[in-house]
Amino acid sequence: MNSITCPKCGTECDKLFDSVCRDCFFETFKLIDLPLVLHVKICSSCGAYFHRSRWENIGNLEEVVLKAVENALFIHDEAGDVELYLEPKEITPYIYMVRAEVDAIVRGEPVHAEAATEVRVQRIACDMCSRESGGYFEAIIQIRAAGRFPTEEEKRRCSAIAREAMESMKKKGDRLAFISDYQEQKEGIDLYMGSMNASRQVCRMIISELGGSFAESPTLVGMKDGKNLYRITFAMRLPEFRPGDVIRFRGRIIQIRSSGKKVNGISLEDGSRFLSTPEELKGAEKIANIGDAVLTVLVSIEENAILVLDPETYETVAIKKPMFFNAEAGSEIPVLKTEYGIFALAHTDIPQEK
Repeated sequence: MNSITCPKCGTECDKLFDSVCRDCFFETFKLIDLPLVLHVKICSSCGAYFHRSRWENIGNLEEVVLKAVENALFIHDEAGDVELYLEPKEITPYIYMVRAEVDAIVRGEPVHAEAATEVRVQRIACDMCSRESGGYFEAIIQIRAAGRFPTEEEKRRCSAIAREAMESMKKKGDRLAFISDYQEQKEGIDLYMGSMNASRQVCRMIISELGGSFAESPTLVGMKDGKNLYRITFAMRLPEFRPGDVIRFRGRIIQIRSSGKKVNGISLEDGSRFLSTPEELKGAEKIANIGDAVLTVLVSIEENAILVLDPETYETVAIKKPMFFNAEAGSEIPVLKTEYGIFALAHTDIPQEK
């Protein structure tokens, strides 16, 4: 094979790279370029990273530092089969030194390059955390109950659903997914929400678990870039009847077993199953709760009836024999006395003391 003389250094070589030998070519070839100093902005509250004019949730501080170096590192367009290795070293909580090593193939030749940079961390509050701490909100969720006040357990569960939903939505990129204020009211609770869309999702999740309905009411609060700005009030109504309530509906005495989009129950008169919706139950009358049940003596058992002592007058009263009844005469059984009569309950229906 004929040798070629490099016109720059005079070395004999097998081939030329842009009219010079390999050594001369790579002497001036710049595989990578990295600024000596990099500045990164980190939110001191949520840890978000300010990149390309927006805040992003990436990970911990070291991951943010490495991401900043990757974004700033220039690798020549001709490089192929690139392998990048970054080694971070924390100098102070605000300064990292990062060494970068790159191996690549350029024009069929293996090339190695190294560079180092100092990453300076600036901790500030991101736009969303500033809004959250400043009480910013786009919507209010007013949680109430139809015909009654929400229980403490319902208020606790609604708040938990909202918090869990905000955590999930924030991880998915909705940086307005936060609760900026929580206000306890006599008739329920008010949640001040950073995101209008997230608020709508929270309402749907509460209804899916607890039942009820909600309505939206917009209020004009200003203009931005020629567009009207609105705040939305989400008026939530939890179902009127809860598990454990005993109601009179269309002449039937029903014990509510579960309440959500559908209301499940059982007839205390004949033990038949009951299925309805909160909308259909409007107008039903709550007459008791199984928590009001008391124990009384079972006097005797007949074919279709049982004799019990009235828990107030102690008179012997005949009531309909419940389905799957297996108690023995002389034992105590739970009963519920209402204005529509006395009803026997299963022991499993009675709330257990903790």
